[in-house]
Amino acid sequence: MLHVLYLVGIAAFAASGVLAAYRANMDPFGGLVLAFAASISGGTLRDVILDRRPLYWTHDWVLLTVIICVGVGTMAYLRFWSLPRKSLLVVDAIGLSVVTVIGARAAISAGVTPLAVIILAVLTGVTGEVIRDVLCGEFPPLLLREDVYAIAALAGACCYLLMYRLGTGASVAAMVSAGLVFALRMGAVYFGLHLPRPQQLRGRGAEQDAG
Repeated sequence: MLHVLYLVGIAAFAASGVLAAYRANMDPFGGLVLAFAASISGGTLRDVILDRRPLYWTHDWVLLTVIICVGVGTMAYLRFWSLPRKSLLVVDAIGLSVVTVIGARAAISAGVTPLAVIILAVLTGVTGEVIRDVLCGEFPPLLLREDVYAIAALAGACCYLLMYRLGTGASVAAMVSAGLVFALRMGAVYFGLHLPRPQQLRGRGAEQDAG
C-alpha cells in the first residue's frame, strides 16, 4: 500500500515537472529532465543526508519506469489538449503530500531524532519543487512565493510522527498525514491564503505608531 502511494506521489511530481517545462517553453528533453528532477531530488537529498547506499531510485526500475511513462504521457496529452490553469498546483500538491510522508517514514526507519524526522520529511517534500523551478528560471521558487507550502509539509510531517508514536498503523497514518498536507496546500491555493509578508508587518507597525 505504501509503495503504491509513493508511486502516486512520484508520478504527480513527474507530471508537475513536465507541466512546468511546458509553461517554460522547453522541448521534450527538457520536460523529461524536469520530470526526473522533480521526482527524485528530494529523496536523493534525504538518502545522502542519511548516508543510505545505494540511492533508493538506482535499483527501483518500477519507479524509473513510472517517471518515464508519466513524463511521456503528459507531454503527449499536452500535444493535443490544454490543461486547467491550476493543474500544476494540484499535481504539485499531490506530490508534496505523498513524498513528505514517505520522507518522514524513511527518516523514522533510519532511527534519527524526532526533530530530524521532521526536517528530513520537509526537505524530501520540497526539494524537487525548488530544483524544478530553478531549472525553469523561476525565481524565487514557488516555495518562497507561496507561504503555505513548506508549512503544509511541516504539518504533515508532525502529524505522521505523532500518529506513529501513538501506534497508528503505517497505512492509516500515511493517508491521514498526506491528506492533511494536500488539504492545507489546496485550501491555501483556493482561498489565496498567505503568511504575513515583511512589508505587511512593517505596514501594520507604522499604522500602530501613527495611531
